[in-house]
Amino acid sequence: MAAMNDASATVANVNVSVAKSAPKSATAVAYAVATKGAVARQLGLNRAALEANKFEGKVGQSLAVPNADGVAYAIGIGDPDSINITAVRRAAADFARAAAQHAEIAINLADLGHLDAKEAGQAVAEGVLLGSYRYVGLKGDQSIGSKLVSATVVAGDKRVKAVQQGVERGVIVGVAASYARELANTPPSYLNAKDIAAMAVALAGDAGLEVEVFNKDQLVAMGCGGMIGVNAGSTEPPRMVKLSYSPKNVPKHTKVAHLAMVGKGVMYDSGGISLKPSNPSHVAMKMDMSGAAAVLSAMSVLKAMKCKTKVTAWLMCTDNMPSGSALKLGDVLTMRNGKTVEIHNTDAEGRLVLADGLSLAAEEAPDGIIDIATLTGSALAALGTEIACVLGTNQPFVEQVKACAETVDEAVWQLPMATAEYRKLLDSVVADMRNIGGPYAGTITASIFLSEFTGDVPYAHLDIAGPMEKQSDGGLYAKGASGFGTRLLIDLACNFTAPE
Repeated sequence: MAAMNDASATVANVNVSVAKSAPKSATAVAYAVATKGAVARQLGLNRAALEANKFEGKVGQSLAVPNADGVAYAIGIGDPDSINITAVRRAAADFARAAAQHAEIAINLADLGHLDAKEAGQAVAEGVLLGSYRYVGLKGDQSIGSKLVSATVVAGDKRVKAVQQGVERGVIVGVAASYARELANTPPSYLNAKDIAAMAVALAGDAGLEVEVFNKDQLVAMGCGGMIGVNAGSTEPPRMVKLSYSPKNVPKHTKVAHLAMVGKGVMYDSGGISLKPSNPSHVAMKMDMSGAAAVLSAMSVLKAMKCKTKVTAWLMCTDNMPSGSALKLGDVLTMRNGKTVEIHNTDAEGRLVLADGLSLAAEEAPDGIIDIATLTGSALAALGTEIACVLGTNQPFVEQVKACAETVDEAVWQLPMATAEYRKLLDSVVADMRNIGGPYAGTITASIFLSEFTGDVPYAHLDIAGPMEKQSDGGLYAKGASGFGTRLLIDLACNFTAPE
């Protein structure tokens, strides 16, 4: 894996370049095939022969055709009248996965003339990098991952320059999403709050970021009761990381929009005293820091993306563990903004650490705050594993988030905040509120809880509990942590405008 502050065209030892033709050294070459129309003669098969092999040109289909130089791949891109950037990105990922045992590949998907060349180049680069990603981690056989070393994106004379520009951006984004996956896949004994804080410090300089790390004593002094309460049962100390990015070379008198991001970084979530059952979902709780991983990864490439938005981020990092000192049901915490919270479930801990981060973000009066978290099982139950929930207090801001999600092909669906209907479910006899709202509408009540800490700042909440993990390879994703939200946050930061 290339370092996150390396803006070169490499990730997992894959170099992505642009050329006017496929190099002779490429042993796997992809050719786009739609559901109708001409078929590239280089495949050596006509449409009838392809269909005889059950290949119809649909998105997600691929067919390997051996030849004297290696293998030609037919890659399905769907209906030629409705081919879009999303189809190109997914097709590139399918090819990279299918050709994972080849060292050098070439692909012509960016040369579809009706698509914007820069956007197509970016989509192909993202697809290749995301499709070829494998977490090798601690396995003894390190050769099980993709053997891909070089990918050439083929483009005609008139498109090559724009495709090159797109490829450069696609590589940056692909590196970021892969890094988020790498962090979330790492076992908790190899990645704690101190470790991720150290990583943030290490990458900050070259990434053009200012970084501040806050330890337990500082969090106590700052009144971050949510962080301290959740951490109370852990032998590992908490860390809060603040990252700040300011765009360079902004013309004088130009108003720069300011976006705040807050990421849930529960490095391992046992549930605390409200212990989770010992089932596969418990094993996945090393990924409960996926929100912080997405924010860190997105922040690390804003300089390389020439982002014109001021962005400030908070990573709220701690374990949630049971012990004699752990947070108890019935305890009351005082949060950073002074509100008191009665604990009715220690497994509803993500909203407690986010509350402190949101309070700090609101104090800086940005133009918008977005948080991202693997927050509720209700989100998974409502929308499954492919779609994240988005909620917010400002509809224009939520619309920006939804537009970015569509652009990068990270699906979200808006749920209502419904504060008037459901805020009463958070009422407490002894405190300003309690941390859960009952058995129903859990994603909504969690969002209402979080909105109590954002003041008057336009706010959007992303609950990625559903798509945080993939159970199998497919499309843009490899089995394991998905890195979901990283590309969305990058796109949001780069295109953010202060909402009305």
